[in-house]
Amino acid sequence: MEGPPWPKGRKLVHLDLKGAPPRVEYLHRLIELFSHLGVDGLLVEYEDMFPYDGELKLLQATAQPAYSREEVLSMQEFAKSKGMEVVPLVQTFGHMEFVLKHRPMWNLRETATCVGTLNPHQEDGVRLVMEMLRQVVELHPDSTALHIGADEVFMLGEGEESKLWLASPGFTVEQLYLNHVTKVAQAIKEAWPHLTVIMWDDMMRGMSQDTLKASGLVGLVQPMLWDYSPNLDVDTTVSLLEKYSAAGMSDLWAASSFKGSTCVYTCVPSTQRHVDNHVQWLKVAAAVYDHLSVLCELMHVALPSLAACLQTLSRGGFSTEAQVKVAETLGISSVEAQAIGRTTADESLFPGRRLAELTVELDSLLNSEDVRFFENNMFYRGWFSPHHQQRRMVSPLIAMQIHSQASTYLTALQEKAAAVREEMLRLYPEATAQEWMEEHVSPVTAPLQRITEDISACIGEMVPGNTSPV
Repeated sequence: MEGPPWPKGRKLVHLDLKGAPPRVEYLHRLIELFSHLGVDGLLVEYEDMFPYDGELKLLQATAQPAYSREEVLSMQEFAKSKGMEVVPLVQTFGHMEFVLKHRPMWNLRETATCVGTLNPHQEDGVRLVMEMLRQVVELHPDSTALHIGADEVFMLGEGEESKLWLASPGFTVEQLYLNHVTKVAQAIKEAWPHLTVIMWDDMMRGMSQDTLKASGLVGLVQPMLWDYSPNLDVDTTVSLLEKYSAAGMSDLWAASSFKGSTCVYTCVPSTQRHVDNHVQWLKVAAAVYDHLSVLCELMHVALPSLAACLQTLSRGGFSTEAQVKVAETLGISSVEAQAIGRTTADESLFPGRRLAELTVELDSLLNSEDVRFFENNMFYRGWFSPHHQQRRMVSPLIAMQIHSQASTYLTALQEKAAAVREEMLRLYPEATAQEWMEEHVSPVTAPLQRITEDISACIGEMVPGNTSPV
């Protein structure tokens, strides 16, 4: 059943480039698809993939080259040709791991152990943020908006300077937060009056209406409410919208998700989970993600979810007609990536489809109970336990059977992983492929590899003239 569609407004796709930056050619193919899906703009979070220069050049990625100035400009020009504006997102308070991890920046942390939060008391920190913003804004000459992040400012108030500041009567962590973001927003408005300043809302959720009114932020920023849960609390979210509006912040954004926001090591997203999140946001409308973590689902395998979520917003629900539209647009038989299928050989409809198919196949192997829990296998536990290995009390015949089965699984995984890696390198940098393999494949193949090696060593000692069971 469909309800009212999302109210008239811009629909941006958040491209978080810090973990798995697409190659420029693939980025253009994605933008082409986004234009067919009804996307109005891109919210681009570059982090260390931005070509910072001068004293900030150390912020550039080392695992793979940052995008060049020419590539950043060409991406904007291509997006513009498809009717999309690029809105850059630069973190200015929390989630600054890609900055504060560098030794020369350590002194700008709020606490030594929290790599992501900037010390709000140091002018050098504000100057650093403004220089980052200057370089990004100057390389986005056609952008009319800028997102300053400011979400999840962990450990704020725990630094020594903050503790001294908070010791003064009437001073609070809320004021400490608001002082910094207001200072940054004011500086942006003074330097670039044409820019709309957007920021995440989560640090303001617990603040009173009066606190927000007195903060100086009203008229400077537009809050972006984010909630990625399929069980989003509609009443609570409506109350937040009403509070922000009553405080004078009537221009608001909503942020949903089409990937990520689940288990940090998920390979393949659940389309239905993300559609359910959008359905909850539609109910709200009717009534009124870190640099140092592992990779979440990559873009290629999340495109069915993105298309489904955009259809949900446009139609007011995810009906059978909406599902058919997504399937036709991408040339697939199912909106769930796990059962993706294909209805056409046209690769242009779904950029990265071959990699998505291979990823699903490999993910199925990796999550097979026989493979992932091989060490719980009855024969392994019963005839090749640590006790048996240590005392060489092993049945060579059964050990060889265990070795054969482990080798079969290992070979299948290695062959499929090699195919995924080869295809992945067409769309992403080497560093992304390497990290993905280390996070998802190695934890499963390493135990199997160890088992085959242990059995080979054990049989070599027990069977005369043999050094291997195969």
